[in-house]
Amino acid sequence: MECSVRPSPTRVLSLWTLLIGSFNIAGLRPGPSVRAESLDSVNLSAVAGGDATLPCDTRSPQPPDALLLVVWYKDDVPIYSYDGRVKGPSAHWADASLAGRARWHASPHSALKIRDVIPTDRALYRCRVDFKVSPTRNYKLVLHVIELPEKPKIFDESDKEIIGVAGPYIEDTSLKLTCVVSGGKPMPRLRWWRDDKMISKLEPTEDGSRLSTLELKIPKLKRDYFEAVYTCTADNTALVPPLRVNVQIQLYLRPLLVEILSREQPLSVGNEAELACRAVGARPSATITWWLDNKQMSVTDPQKDSEDRNETISFLRWTPRMEDDGRTLKCRAAHSKLEHATLETSIKLDLHFMPIVTLQLGSTLNPNDIEEGDDVYFDCGVNANPPAYKVVWEHNGQVMTHNQRAGVIAGSAHLALQGVSREQAGKYVCIASNVEGDGRSEPVTLQVIYKPVCKNAMAAIVGAAINEAARVTCEVDAFPPPKNFQWILNNTMGTKEIDPSKFTVTNVGRSILTYTPNTEADYGSLSCRATNLAGQQIEPCRYTLLPAVKPDPPTNCSARNLTDDSAELRCAAGYDGGLQTTYFVEVWEAGELIANVSTITPVWKLQGLGSGKALKLAFYANNARGRSEVTTMRVHTLSRLALHTEAKSTSGMDTSWALGIIAGIVVTLAILTAIALLARKRHRPLQYEAPVQTVKAYKGSMQSANHSPIQTDDKNPDVVPLGKDYNCARDLERPPEPPPYAAVVSPPVGSSRSVHSLHDTRSNTPHTPNTPASDAQSIGTLGEDRRSVTSGTLSRRREVVTTRTPLLANARESCV
Repeated sequence: MECSVRPSPTRVLSLWTLLIGSFNIAGLRPGPSVRAESLDSVNLSAVAGGDATLPCDTRSPQPPDALLLVVWYKDDVPIYSYDGRVKGPSAHWADASLAGRARWHASPHSALKIRDVIPTDRALYRCRVDFKVSPTRNYKLVLHVIELPEKPKIFDESDKEIIGVAGPYIEDTSLKLTCVVSGGKPMPRLRWWRDDKMISKLEPTEDGSRLSTLELKIPKLKRDYFEAVYTCTADNTALVPPLRVNVQIQLYLRPLLVEILSREQPLSVGNEAELACRAVGARPSATITWWLDNKQMSVTDPQKDSEDRNETISFLRWTPRMEDDGRTLKCRAAHSKLEHATLETSIKLDLHFMPIVTLQLGSTLNPNDIEEGDDVYFDCGVNANPPAYKVVWEHNGQVMTHNQRAGVIAGSAHLALQGVSREQAGKYVCIASNVEGDGRSEPVTLQVIYKPVCKNAMAAIVGAAINEAARVTCEVDAFPPPKNFQWILNNTMGTKEIDPSKFTVTNVGRSILTYTPNTEADYGSLSCRATNLAGQQIEPCRYTLLPAVKPDPPTNCSARNLTDDSAELRCAAGYDGGLQTTYFVEVWEAGELIANVSTITPVWKLQGLGSGKALKLAFYANNARGRSEVTTMRVHTLSRLALHTEAKSTSGMDTSWALGIIAGIVVTLAILTAIALLARKRHRPLQYEAPVQTVKAYKGSMQSANHSPIQTDDKNPDVVPLGKDYNCARDLERPPEPPPYAAVVSPPVGSSRSVHSLHDTRSNTPHTPNTPASDAQSIGTLGEDRRSVTSGTLSRRREVVTTRTPLLANARESCV
């Protein structure tokens, strides 16, 4: 059985519509019934290589209506279709020229999107939309495909491409840069920019050329063009940003400023200083050099640039010298590329320095002819920066003060000495002070000419043995040192000048007499006078020449600072016999000698004695004539086990011993003194006898003033006794003056001589002839006394012999 199916009328209509649409897609021109009406076209732009969106409204006027078909035509040639009746990818069809690049999108807005637009996509597009019920609609679109130009390039005057930086150019020269753009459709627009400000532009010109050029000209490059950035842009559409290229202008800039930075502290001579010089505005950085006058200085520290490289600083470490004061210090900033772009600054050095002081004697004074009593002045020149605020004068290292009453007038520039004395001779220094320090002048020696005077004003005792040479030294203080000396011997035989062959003269104001007494008559009083340019010495130096004898023993010995192992010993020196004397101490323990120490003064410090020892000490003196008697004492060293306790008890014991010894000595001396006084009353003329106490007091005062070690008073044969009527209270304070006739006392062996020896009355007494009778009498008596000395017999008495000497012939009594 056959069965057949008849198609419905609706299906037949759909197939027919599709067939008609197929014919249209295949390029068949539709009949007049389906041709779209003419519409105005819409211009669209797309960039080659980019995307293009071709909109087409597929919304039906009647919402219940359905979209059947969308067909896109390019210049009336179908290139794409979408069938709304078919589901899936097969609903889309595209021409081979759009294969893979085009796609229909129904939402959110229906449009045909073309990727990777190429220039051939430039055309007139038409979109036809078919609905089920509504009439067909057509849309026309003109797609403009824009071809972008190539990236701009910049060339300089030499047609050399500039990449990034142009130059460097020299300041104040011209510049020309050319921006070149190739391609672009439509032709691009060129523009030059600086800091978002357009400098120049070139509008598109369709002249058939593929190149577009735009020049940038700057006639004079000023400093503000340094590192300026210029931009060349090219654009032919607003769809994409303009193509651009940047170039930076580099310039060689001269330094604008160079300066030496000021310092808080001034420059000081001898102190290292750090100076800074700043150069501003140079590109590249300036080269800074330092110059002292026209001589380049050495710089060890490298120069430094600021962060913006606009400033350069150079540091100079330098120690100024005195000769640099007033010179010119320069700082130069030079450009390494520009020959005539050097700047220079300078300062005149005003150096601070410690005062430079010069001292000189007054210009009108002769330094070799200044005598006591002359007026002297000094000139002090001070060169200081800053000025000295104080000037001080020194004499022999001691600061001088202004004392007009004393004749010392001290000022800042001058020092005056009115009536100069010998004590004011010496070295003078002027000292000036400022904030840098104290400046001292070289010392200037002031020489004051004055007559000789004895260095030792007291008469000295010289011991000499018969037929043995004795050396007597006469030292004087004088300027200039004397070259001539005169020695005179005065004794009972008279006064005579000693032959110059027997003494020598040195250049330091000293004369040494070698004197040999041959007989007892050769002893007496010696005097020497020196003569220099100022004249002859007024008061001679005096010496008493006595026979040399053995010394007296040390007396009043005591122990001090006694410890467990040491002791300090001290004695009073006796008469030294007129010779160099050495003092000895012997330390005995249980009959054994454990120490023997000698000194030139009776002072000893013994060590290593041992603790807790009972010691016997023996003291004596010795000279060329022999050894004195021995003085003994006992001491006990302290025990180490009870140092502090025993020290106290031992000290008390030693004190008791010393007091006992001293008391015994005092009693003995008193007895001996009484015996001596009785003996003297029997043998001396009462008219010229002097009390022993008066002579002792006078001798004691002389010893204390001259620090003489002489202790025994009754052994001085040259003491001139006074009469019993010597009761002038005023004259008790000075040495007694001798009467017209001297009393020459013969000394016993070991006696000392007076240090005065008629000193006070002889100097101003004129010489008179000797009286023969008196001379013979005194010579006979003195001869007997000398024989007793030389024969070794110790005489304990004094014989008073009156004699008239030339020096005392016209002497007057000090009291009536």
